[in-house]
Amino acid sequence: MQEPNHKIQHCRDHGVIQEIPWCNFIAFFYLAVSLAFADHHESAHPVPIGHGPKLGLSPDFYKSTCPQADEIVVSVLKKAIAKEQRIAASLLRLLFHDCFVQGCDASVLLDDSEGVVSEKNALPNKNSIRGFEVIDEIKAALEETCPHTVSCADTIALAARGSTVLSGGPYWELPLGRRDSKTAYMKLANKNLPPPNATLHLLIKFFGRQGLDKVDLVALSGSHTIGMARCVSFKQRLYNQHRDNKPDMTLEKRIYYKLASVCPRTGGDNNITPLDFASPPKFDNSYYKLIVEGKGLLNSDQVLWTGKDPEIAHLVTSYAENESLFFEHYMNSIIKMGNRNPLLGYDGEIRKNCRRVNHVL
Repeated sequence: MQEPNHKIQHCRDHGVIQEIPWCNFIAFFYLAVSLAFADHHESAHPVPIGHGPKLGLSPDFYKSTCPQADEIVVSVLKKAIAKEQRIAASLLRLLFHDCFVQGCDASVLLDDSEGVVSEKNALPNKNSIRGFEVIDEIKAALEETCPHTVSCADTIALAARGSTVLSGGPYWELPLGRRDSKTAYMKLANKNLPPPNATLHLLIKFFGRQGLDKVDLVALSGSHTIGMARCVSFKQRLYNQHRDNKPDMTLEKRIYYKLASVCPRTGGDNNITPLDFASPPKFDNSYYKLIVEGKGLLNSDQVLWTGKDPEIAHLVTSYAENESLFFEHYMNSIIKMGNRNPLLGYDGEIRKNCRRVNHVL
């Protein structure tokens, strides 16, 4: 395409640059034509998947390069969950702890190495997040069938969806095509992951940093319908909620005594108990029913009901009464979270080993 007419001063004639009046007319003509047909030109020549610098995510990203990717993931998951039911929630949690730190880029999977300070040692993650061995197994199976194709970031996302579905939860069309980061972000992990004792105000703030609103906050909190929590995550509710050596008065009494038997005032920090007492292994809406009854386990769970926010309290009630509505909102919100700031095109890499960036393999 010619330069715009205000820049064109000359035409080339037999290798000699000469000033010719009608050059401006020609330049203007080509500029006008190029602008008029720009959209047609771009749509007529789409950039092939995998070759563009900034293509978006798509559920069909691996349709031609690894069509059996989801089947491979689910096959490994079925064995892992049959061996340990809790692992489904652990893998779902990995997705959150990945996406809340610089986007869903598998930075959470990186071990310490030269130039990399692992997020696994951040305060919200240390001795807490788990499931890395299952991700390793899934990735190895993917590499065997589709070498250097499916990213670790997408592996986490596929494992999270598969774990949800295998636990009785909804299936959603998962946009794929994320690439893997080449470093970890320990400082951001300490900054961006909400603590289990967070107030409602803080939860709204933490989710807002990720572009997530109140509906997303309440819907995604429903992930706690499966999984376990360590005593250290909620012990303050039992013994020192307001730094007055007294329990949280919003905690239902029978649940209080049950939890106190598992989590003594001193010691037992790593003892675990279900996040959802009603149906621990099943992904359903019982989490919200428990919150309404004052039986939420973590402070960050119960404040959805007691935090004096009418919009959030209404959502809790709605999900408690209507599981289909919860599932619908959950799917929308988890897709929204997974689409935040992915690495695309030539950014990042496709790790062969999810624990290491490629250049140190």
